Amino acid sequence: MSQTATARISLWDELKASLKLGSPIILTNLAQIAILTTNLILIGQLGKTELAAGSLTASLYQACMIFSLGLVSATIPMLATSLGKDRHNKSAIQQILRHGFLTAFIICLPFWLLMWHAESLWLALGQNPDTAQIAIQYMHSIQWSLLPYLGYIVLRSFFAALEKPLWTLIVAIGGIVINGVLGSLLIFGQAGLPQLGLVGAGIATTITNVMMFAGMLLLVYKHPIFKQYQIFTAFFQWNLQQLYQMWKLGIPIAITFTLETLVFYAAVIMMGIIGDTSLAAHAIAMQISSVSYMIPLGFGQVATIRVGLAMGRAAPHDAVQAGWVSYGLGVGFMALAACVLWLYPEMLIQFFIDLNAPENRAVIITATQFLFLAALFQITDGAQAVAAGMLRGLYDTRTPMLLALLGYWVLGVPIGAFLAFVLGMEGQGIWIGFVAGLSIVAVLLTLRWWRHGQRLLTRLE
Repeated sequence: MSQTATARISLWDELKASLKLGSPIILTNLAQIAILTTNLILIGQLGKTELAAGSLTASLYQACMIFSLGLVSATIPMLATSLGKDRHNKSAIQQILRHGFLTAFIICLPFWLLMWHAESLWLALGQNPDTAQIAIQYMHSIQWSLLPYLGYIVLRSFFAALEKPLWTLIVAIGGIVINGVLGSLLIFGQAGLPQLGLVGAGIATTITNVMMFAGMLLLVYKHPIFKQYQIFTAFFQWNLQQLYQMWKLGIPIAITFTLETLVFYAAVIMMGIIGDTSLAAHAIAMQISSVSYMIPLGFGQVATIRVGLAMGRAAPHDAVQAGWVSYGLGVGFMALAACVLWLYPEMLIQFFIDLNAPENRAVIITATQFLFLAALFQITDGAQAVAAGMLRGLYDTRTPMLLALLGYWVLGVPIGAFLAFVLGMEGQGIWIGFVAGLSIVAVLLTLRWWRHGQRLLTRLE
């Protein structure tokens, strides 16, 4: 089979297109992390109890958000493939987006119920009742931000599939500013407003997400590129078969995202058992790792879009090339990040803790050890993030989900626990488990993509 739909895209053109698409997507990912981080920074000024309560709420909210995000992320490969086939098929785009919005609403219903009764869950898990009582107030104000956030994600997918992600970045930056200003005013009671504490943080984030969604809607109605698709035409003409296809693709993505997220929560629990020093050092190392992870995560999203567009226009050579270009960019960046972690750990640690305070010395030493392992962890985590995105461009999500279950929970977490508690390696053992589990997932996902690529290229012969 020959690639006849379009002329092949050169490697250089693919590289330029991937960087152009990836840069605003990566910056948008970083901007969205900044919103919840801003909340915790502001809440931390209220005191230790409020910070603990805020962290309790943020952890559960983020778990719900990650699963929901994975589910509605099915819109990205579906939009990319549809646009690749026929960029002017407005009805197909409208159908995907309307079912994306419907999916967002449906998944919010059980999560709203769970979050409303979160206090009972926390008490069942042995959390401090006083902390849980404060945390539930924050939850009851922030939980309503989930639906507008998911609406924003659906429209972000639309913009990204059209390879116009810069507007999403502009809206996200505006969201950071709005959340920071509103959070400060409502948490501390400034400018004549009442002091609402944690409740104010939740209200600020809900208002911010509503305004971000509204900003995206404004672009949809006013910008000529987006306006032409008239995405809300026949909005209530839902189709159960289309919804089923979206959930069939999206549920494995959601589970994969959740499996990886829960690994890090399990690590926090294990570090807490080991002691405060390991827990503090782990928090520093993980925060550093989380920032750099946004780059391969962004290139994974680029891979989904570029591979999907190529497959939509029946260009398998371009699809394979697009996947490997994103893979090279994502893993290549993480290799550079690994060098920084190896060579300059204390330069990074100083942003989180005073290096000159004698009482912090044990934390600094432990964090340095973790960062050495984090360097290896970054490379493998980056590889699996991009490889998973490449496979999503081919609608391959079920097997990656099973591979994630194998790597993270059958191997990674048990290996880490065994090394930490049986062999006495403590926190280092947990991080070695991270590296082992993620390395296995990265290798298996890469091999699966390679096999897909071989089959696609064989059709050209």
